[in-house]
Amino acid sequence: MKTHARVVVVGGGVMGAGILYHLTKEGWSDVVLVEKGELTSGSTWHAAGLVPHFIASLNMAKVHYYGSQLYQRLEAETGQATGWHGCGAIRLATNQDEADWFHYVQGVLRCIGAECHLIGPSEIADLHPLLDTDGVVLGAYTPGDGHTDPAGSTMAMAAGARAGGAEIYLRNRVVDIGRRADGNWDVVTEQGTIVAEHVVNAAGGFSPQVGAMVGIDVPIVNIVHQYLVTESLDAVSALDREPPVVRDPRASCYYRQERQGLIIGPYETDGAQPWALDGIDWSFDTELLPPDIDRLVPWLELAAKRIPAFENAGIARVVSGPITHTPDGGFLIGPAPGLPNFWMCCGAGIGITQGPGAGKYLAQWMVHGQTEINVREMETRRFGEWAGSGYCVPKAVDEYHRMYQTHFPGEFREPGRPVKTTPVHGRLAARGAVFAETFGWERAKWFAAPGVEERYSFRRTNWFEPVAEECRAVRERVGVVDLSSFAKFDVTGRDAAAFLDRVIANRVPRRDGRIILAHALTELGGIECEFTVTRLGENRFYLLSGAVARIHDRDWLAQHRNRAEDVAVEDVTDDYAVLALSGPRSRELLARLTDAELDNEAFPWLSAREIEIAGIPTRALRVSYAGELGWELHHPMADMEALYDAVMAAGEEYGIADFGLYALNSLRMEKAYKAWGLELTTEITPVEGGLDRFVDLDSPFIGRDAVAGRAGRDTGSRVVYLSVDAVDADAHGNEPVYANDRVVGLTTSGAYGYAARQSIAFAFVEADWSGSGTGLEVEILGRRCAARVLDAPLYDPLNRRPRA
Repeated sequence: MKTHARVVVVGGGVMGAGILYHLTKEGWSDVVLVEKGELTSGSTWHAAGLVPHFIASLNMAKVHYYGSQLYQRLEAETGQATGWHGCGAIRLATNQDEADWFHYVQGVLRCIGAECHLIGPSEIADLHPLLDTDGVVLGAYTPGDGHTDPAGSTMAMAAGARAGGAEIYLRNRVVDIGRRADGNWDVVTEQGTIVAEHVVNAAGGFSPQVGAMVGIDVPIVNIVHQYLVTESLDAVSALDREPPVVRDPRASCYYRQERQGLIIGPYETDGAQPWALDGIDWSFDTELLPPDIDRLVPWLELAAKRIPAFENAGIARVVSGPITHTPDGGFLIGPAPGLPNFWMCCGAGIGITQGPGAGKYLAQWMVHGQTEINVREMETRRFGEWAGSGYCVPKAVDEYHRMYQTHFPGEFREPGRPVKTTPVHGRLAARGAVFAETFGWERAKWFAAPGVEERYSFRRTNWFEPVAEECRAVRERVGVVDLSSFAKFDVTGRDAAAFLDRVIANRVPRRDGRIILAHALTELGGIECEFTVTRLGENRFYLLSGAVARIHDRDWLAQHRNRAEDVAVEDVTDDYAVLALSGPRSRELLARLTDAELDNEAFPWLSAREIEIAGIPTRALRVSYAGELGWELHHPMADMEALYDAVMAAGEEYGIADFGLYALNSLRMEKAYKAWGLELTTEITPVEGGLDRFVDLDSPFIGRDAVAGRAGRDTGSRVVYLSVDAVDADAHGNEPVYANDRVVGLTTSGAYGYAARQSIAFAFVEADWSGSGTGLEVEILGRRCAARVLDAPLYDPLNRRPRA
């Protein structure tokens, strides 16, 4: 066994084999995998092997699509059969909400080139003669889907990795991992220690235990999944071809052929069983758990109605084993929080599908510093210390329950909540706030009348008019919103300015009290972070970023300091609450609460002052994501209730109103403000993002050469701003954009602009179709809506209102 390696991968399931294989494809050959048992031990060996394309996330769809493509060509490359069955798949819709979802997903799949047809009950019956289509209104048929042999596919990737120079050590448990003084890692195994530059935790259900070796909590829950394999059935034997895999939301089951019988796999919608919450015995290997068919009876009865041939089938065996699930159903890849060169590749609930793609994009991240797709929703650091068992377990169970249910825009499920509330949460709830959860924080989406609950849909529903009123309040009077969830950092020290000039693409403010918008880039120029940077003093800077970016951005700042620099980065997120006032009467309101001068000369736009408001020390920033005259009031968290009450009392005569995230999104879209993680990702540089004014090429920032090399060149695509002739639904993001009946791009976000009386979207399109006035079409829920490229914001294009 080697004593030194560039990378040690811990775990030999489909995720571990996937990252090992792709590291060699990216050019790293000095890589090893250590597995305590045999390859595919754990959950891989007993998986059903399904490989679906149907998923509403664009980037997850790319992961899924890549897996199906790789499995089809691996045997030719490695000589190891994967057992690929390209039989296609059908997902059934039983109501209009599900049908709308299907139209949305079909658009997502068109964006990546994956085939998807929406078909009626008779066509479904032609493709799968065993199905009873009672209650079915639509089917999503994805002919490129199928299933594969989990063991064969994992072995094929392992064979490919070995051919690329990787080594695999079996029956050799990792017993400890420790950080060395030189930054490398000691990976202590039963057969000796390997010193590694990088470690990847791909230990599946054991990942939390491996994470504990380095002091991190891994938000993974093992949940028992059972599926039945029938004896041979005459109805199956009589088929002239293998029918598509079926996913049935009514029964919450998948069905596929297995030899001359069927596999029936329920995801129970109630009573799912988490397993081994205190850890799995290390001896657990290629084992199964005792079956409990009685628990599945309600769903099996519905399955028998959908496939009558199953009703009297004999059961050959029951497979009952643990499968990993995360609180949001997505897997975990990327850096572990606070640990340079310790990576995660685990937590996949459908790992056979996701293992190849997870490995591909993590390998790109490790080797090149960024990925070709936006991996923010897969990023390990999307969960923080707040995601303990009281949150993680009920959330993961709920995700399991809803495996085949419709996932609506704006829907945030109740299990595990609330975790993090601000001091004014109760006041907002009393005023009708309907909350979303973001990085554990409870944030108001909109404010409902008493007794009204949000009706979820892909179309405009009962929130539409109340949000219109919130927007009108901000545009015409004054509104207040709780933005305490911002990630907040104090960056101080003699070298703070030089440090920030190197880390961000915009030059830091040279005068105290000034504010800039800035972006941190990868070496390849991809947009990694977005910050609002305020200079509070000579060596004092205050940085703000998105709530979900808190750990990501903290790591980015901390890990880019040079040892010789006198710089301190302090996370002060929980110290400061934020109330944002926006609207033409916000100055009048604030004037009643402070002695500080608020006119343009004393307190201009994009400036900050440390003042007292209602007797409370406040960092007041004159900025507004709503595009109005406004201030963000950053003040001690303990004083938030007092400040909120003072603001509401003073604002009563000005018609003050609470507003939420739905309104804020509409307001920012009217102002054409791009959003990090949506329009701005590592997939593009500031050139494609239209951020030229926020880049100072005279500054020595990370990624400068890559950006300079693209400046003034045709880079192929651009972010554009669109007006859209929508009907009763607006773009959510990832809808296909057409020109001359050809997909030339996709939306990144959208909303209805109430002041502009216009549906609006951002999109990423081919450069030839990015010119002002260009006519395009955006497909929204199966309808192609005319769209036009705009060269200025629909609202206040001269930016007079925030400067007022």
